[in-house]
Amino acid sequence: MTVAVERRTRNVTAALLASPSLRLVGKRLLMAIPITLGVSILTFWVLNLVPGSAAQQLLGVEATEEQVRALEREMGLDKPAWVRYLDWLGGAVTGDLGKSFVSDQQVTTLLGERLVVTFELVILAMVGSLALAIPVALLAAYRPNRLFDRLSMVVSVSGLSVANYVLALILVLIFAVQLGWFPAIGYVPFTEDPVENLRTMALPAAAIAFPLFCFYTRFLRGDLVDQLLGQDYIVTAQAKGVGPWRVLIRHAFRNSSFGLITVVGLNLSTLIGATVIIEQIFAIPGLGQLMVQAINTRDMMVVQACVIVFAVVTVVANLVTDLLYAVLDPRIRYGSS
Repeated sequence: MTVAVERRTRNVTAALLASPSLRLVGKRLLMAIPITLGVSILTFWVLNLVPGSAAQQLLGVEATEEQVRALEREMGLDKPAWVRYLDWLGGAVTGDLGKSFVSDQQVTTLLGERLVVTFELVILAMVGSLALAIPVALLAAYRPNRLFDRLSMVVSVSGLSVANYVLALILVLIFAVQLGWFPAIGYVPFTEDPVENLRTMALPAAAIAFPLFCFYTRFLRGDLVDQLLGQDYIVTAQAKGVGPWRVLIRHAFRNSSFGLITVVGLNLSTLIGATVIIEQIFAIPGLGQLMVQAINTRDMMVVQACVIVFAVVTVVANLVTDLLYAVLDPRIRYGSS
């Protein structure tokens, strides 16, 4: 019995190791190590070029030079930059990202509190933009150059011309100030009040999601029209008597979804970057707001950790994008990736 179990375990292990998707995950994770290391070095170097001192910032302008130097020794800022980086890297490998110079809290604790908020904002914006863009693009591509198609293109081009922060101010003016439907600033955790949480996140998510909706709609509509007009498999399906909606959804959209996945994966880093501005406007206590506050106070440990988190999320998003290809089309293999 034990021999049979061991043999079965070995067979399962061998099958997993032979999986192209698993090999892809391993290669991407190995690539993530030098990428993350390079980002950390570059970030640390740039932060050291920024004028000003965290000790001076904490003590204020009236502090004497002796007081500033004493606090710098206490904080370890009197050491050479490369020594401080190696000390930080040694702790980061074990999961210790250091302490905040300002609050004296563990950086991991601060990140844990803020990541949940930012991820909720990102997920709401991404899901909302895709939930609207896909049906609008399908309807526009079903009858190209008709009224709905032209109207959707006008909205898309207009939306792409407006910056996130400008749109955020317009949304606040209309829906918070004039109509009073949503609060202008503030955040309520989902665990405290789910309804109020969605109300506080509605305008920030919309400010990020609307430009994405416009971009995804324009991209997907153009790709669907190209599929419908120029591909042999579409002509074949139509010749077999397949209905237009079925041709559009079952054939054209399935192929166009690969391009859409690529665009969504590439836009994730831009989406996270947009949260930095939006969280400041709406006073959302997320990772973006934390990083801006840390930059203003020269809290290098917190800034370093925030940038590393953004880099890791981008790498993971690219990995998930590659894996989704294989899920949508099992014929895709990454054995040679």
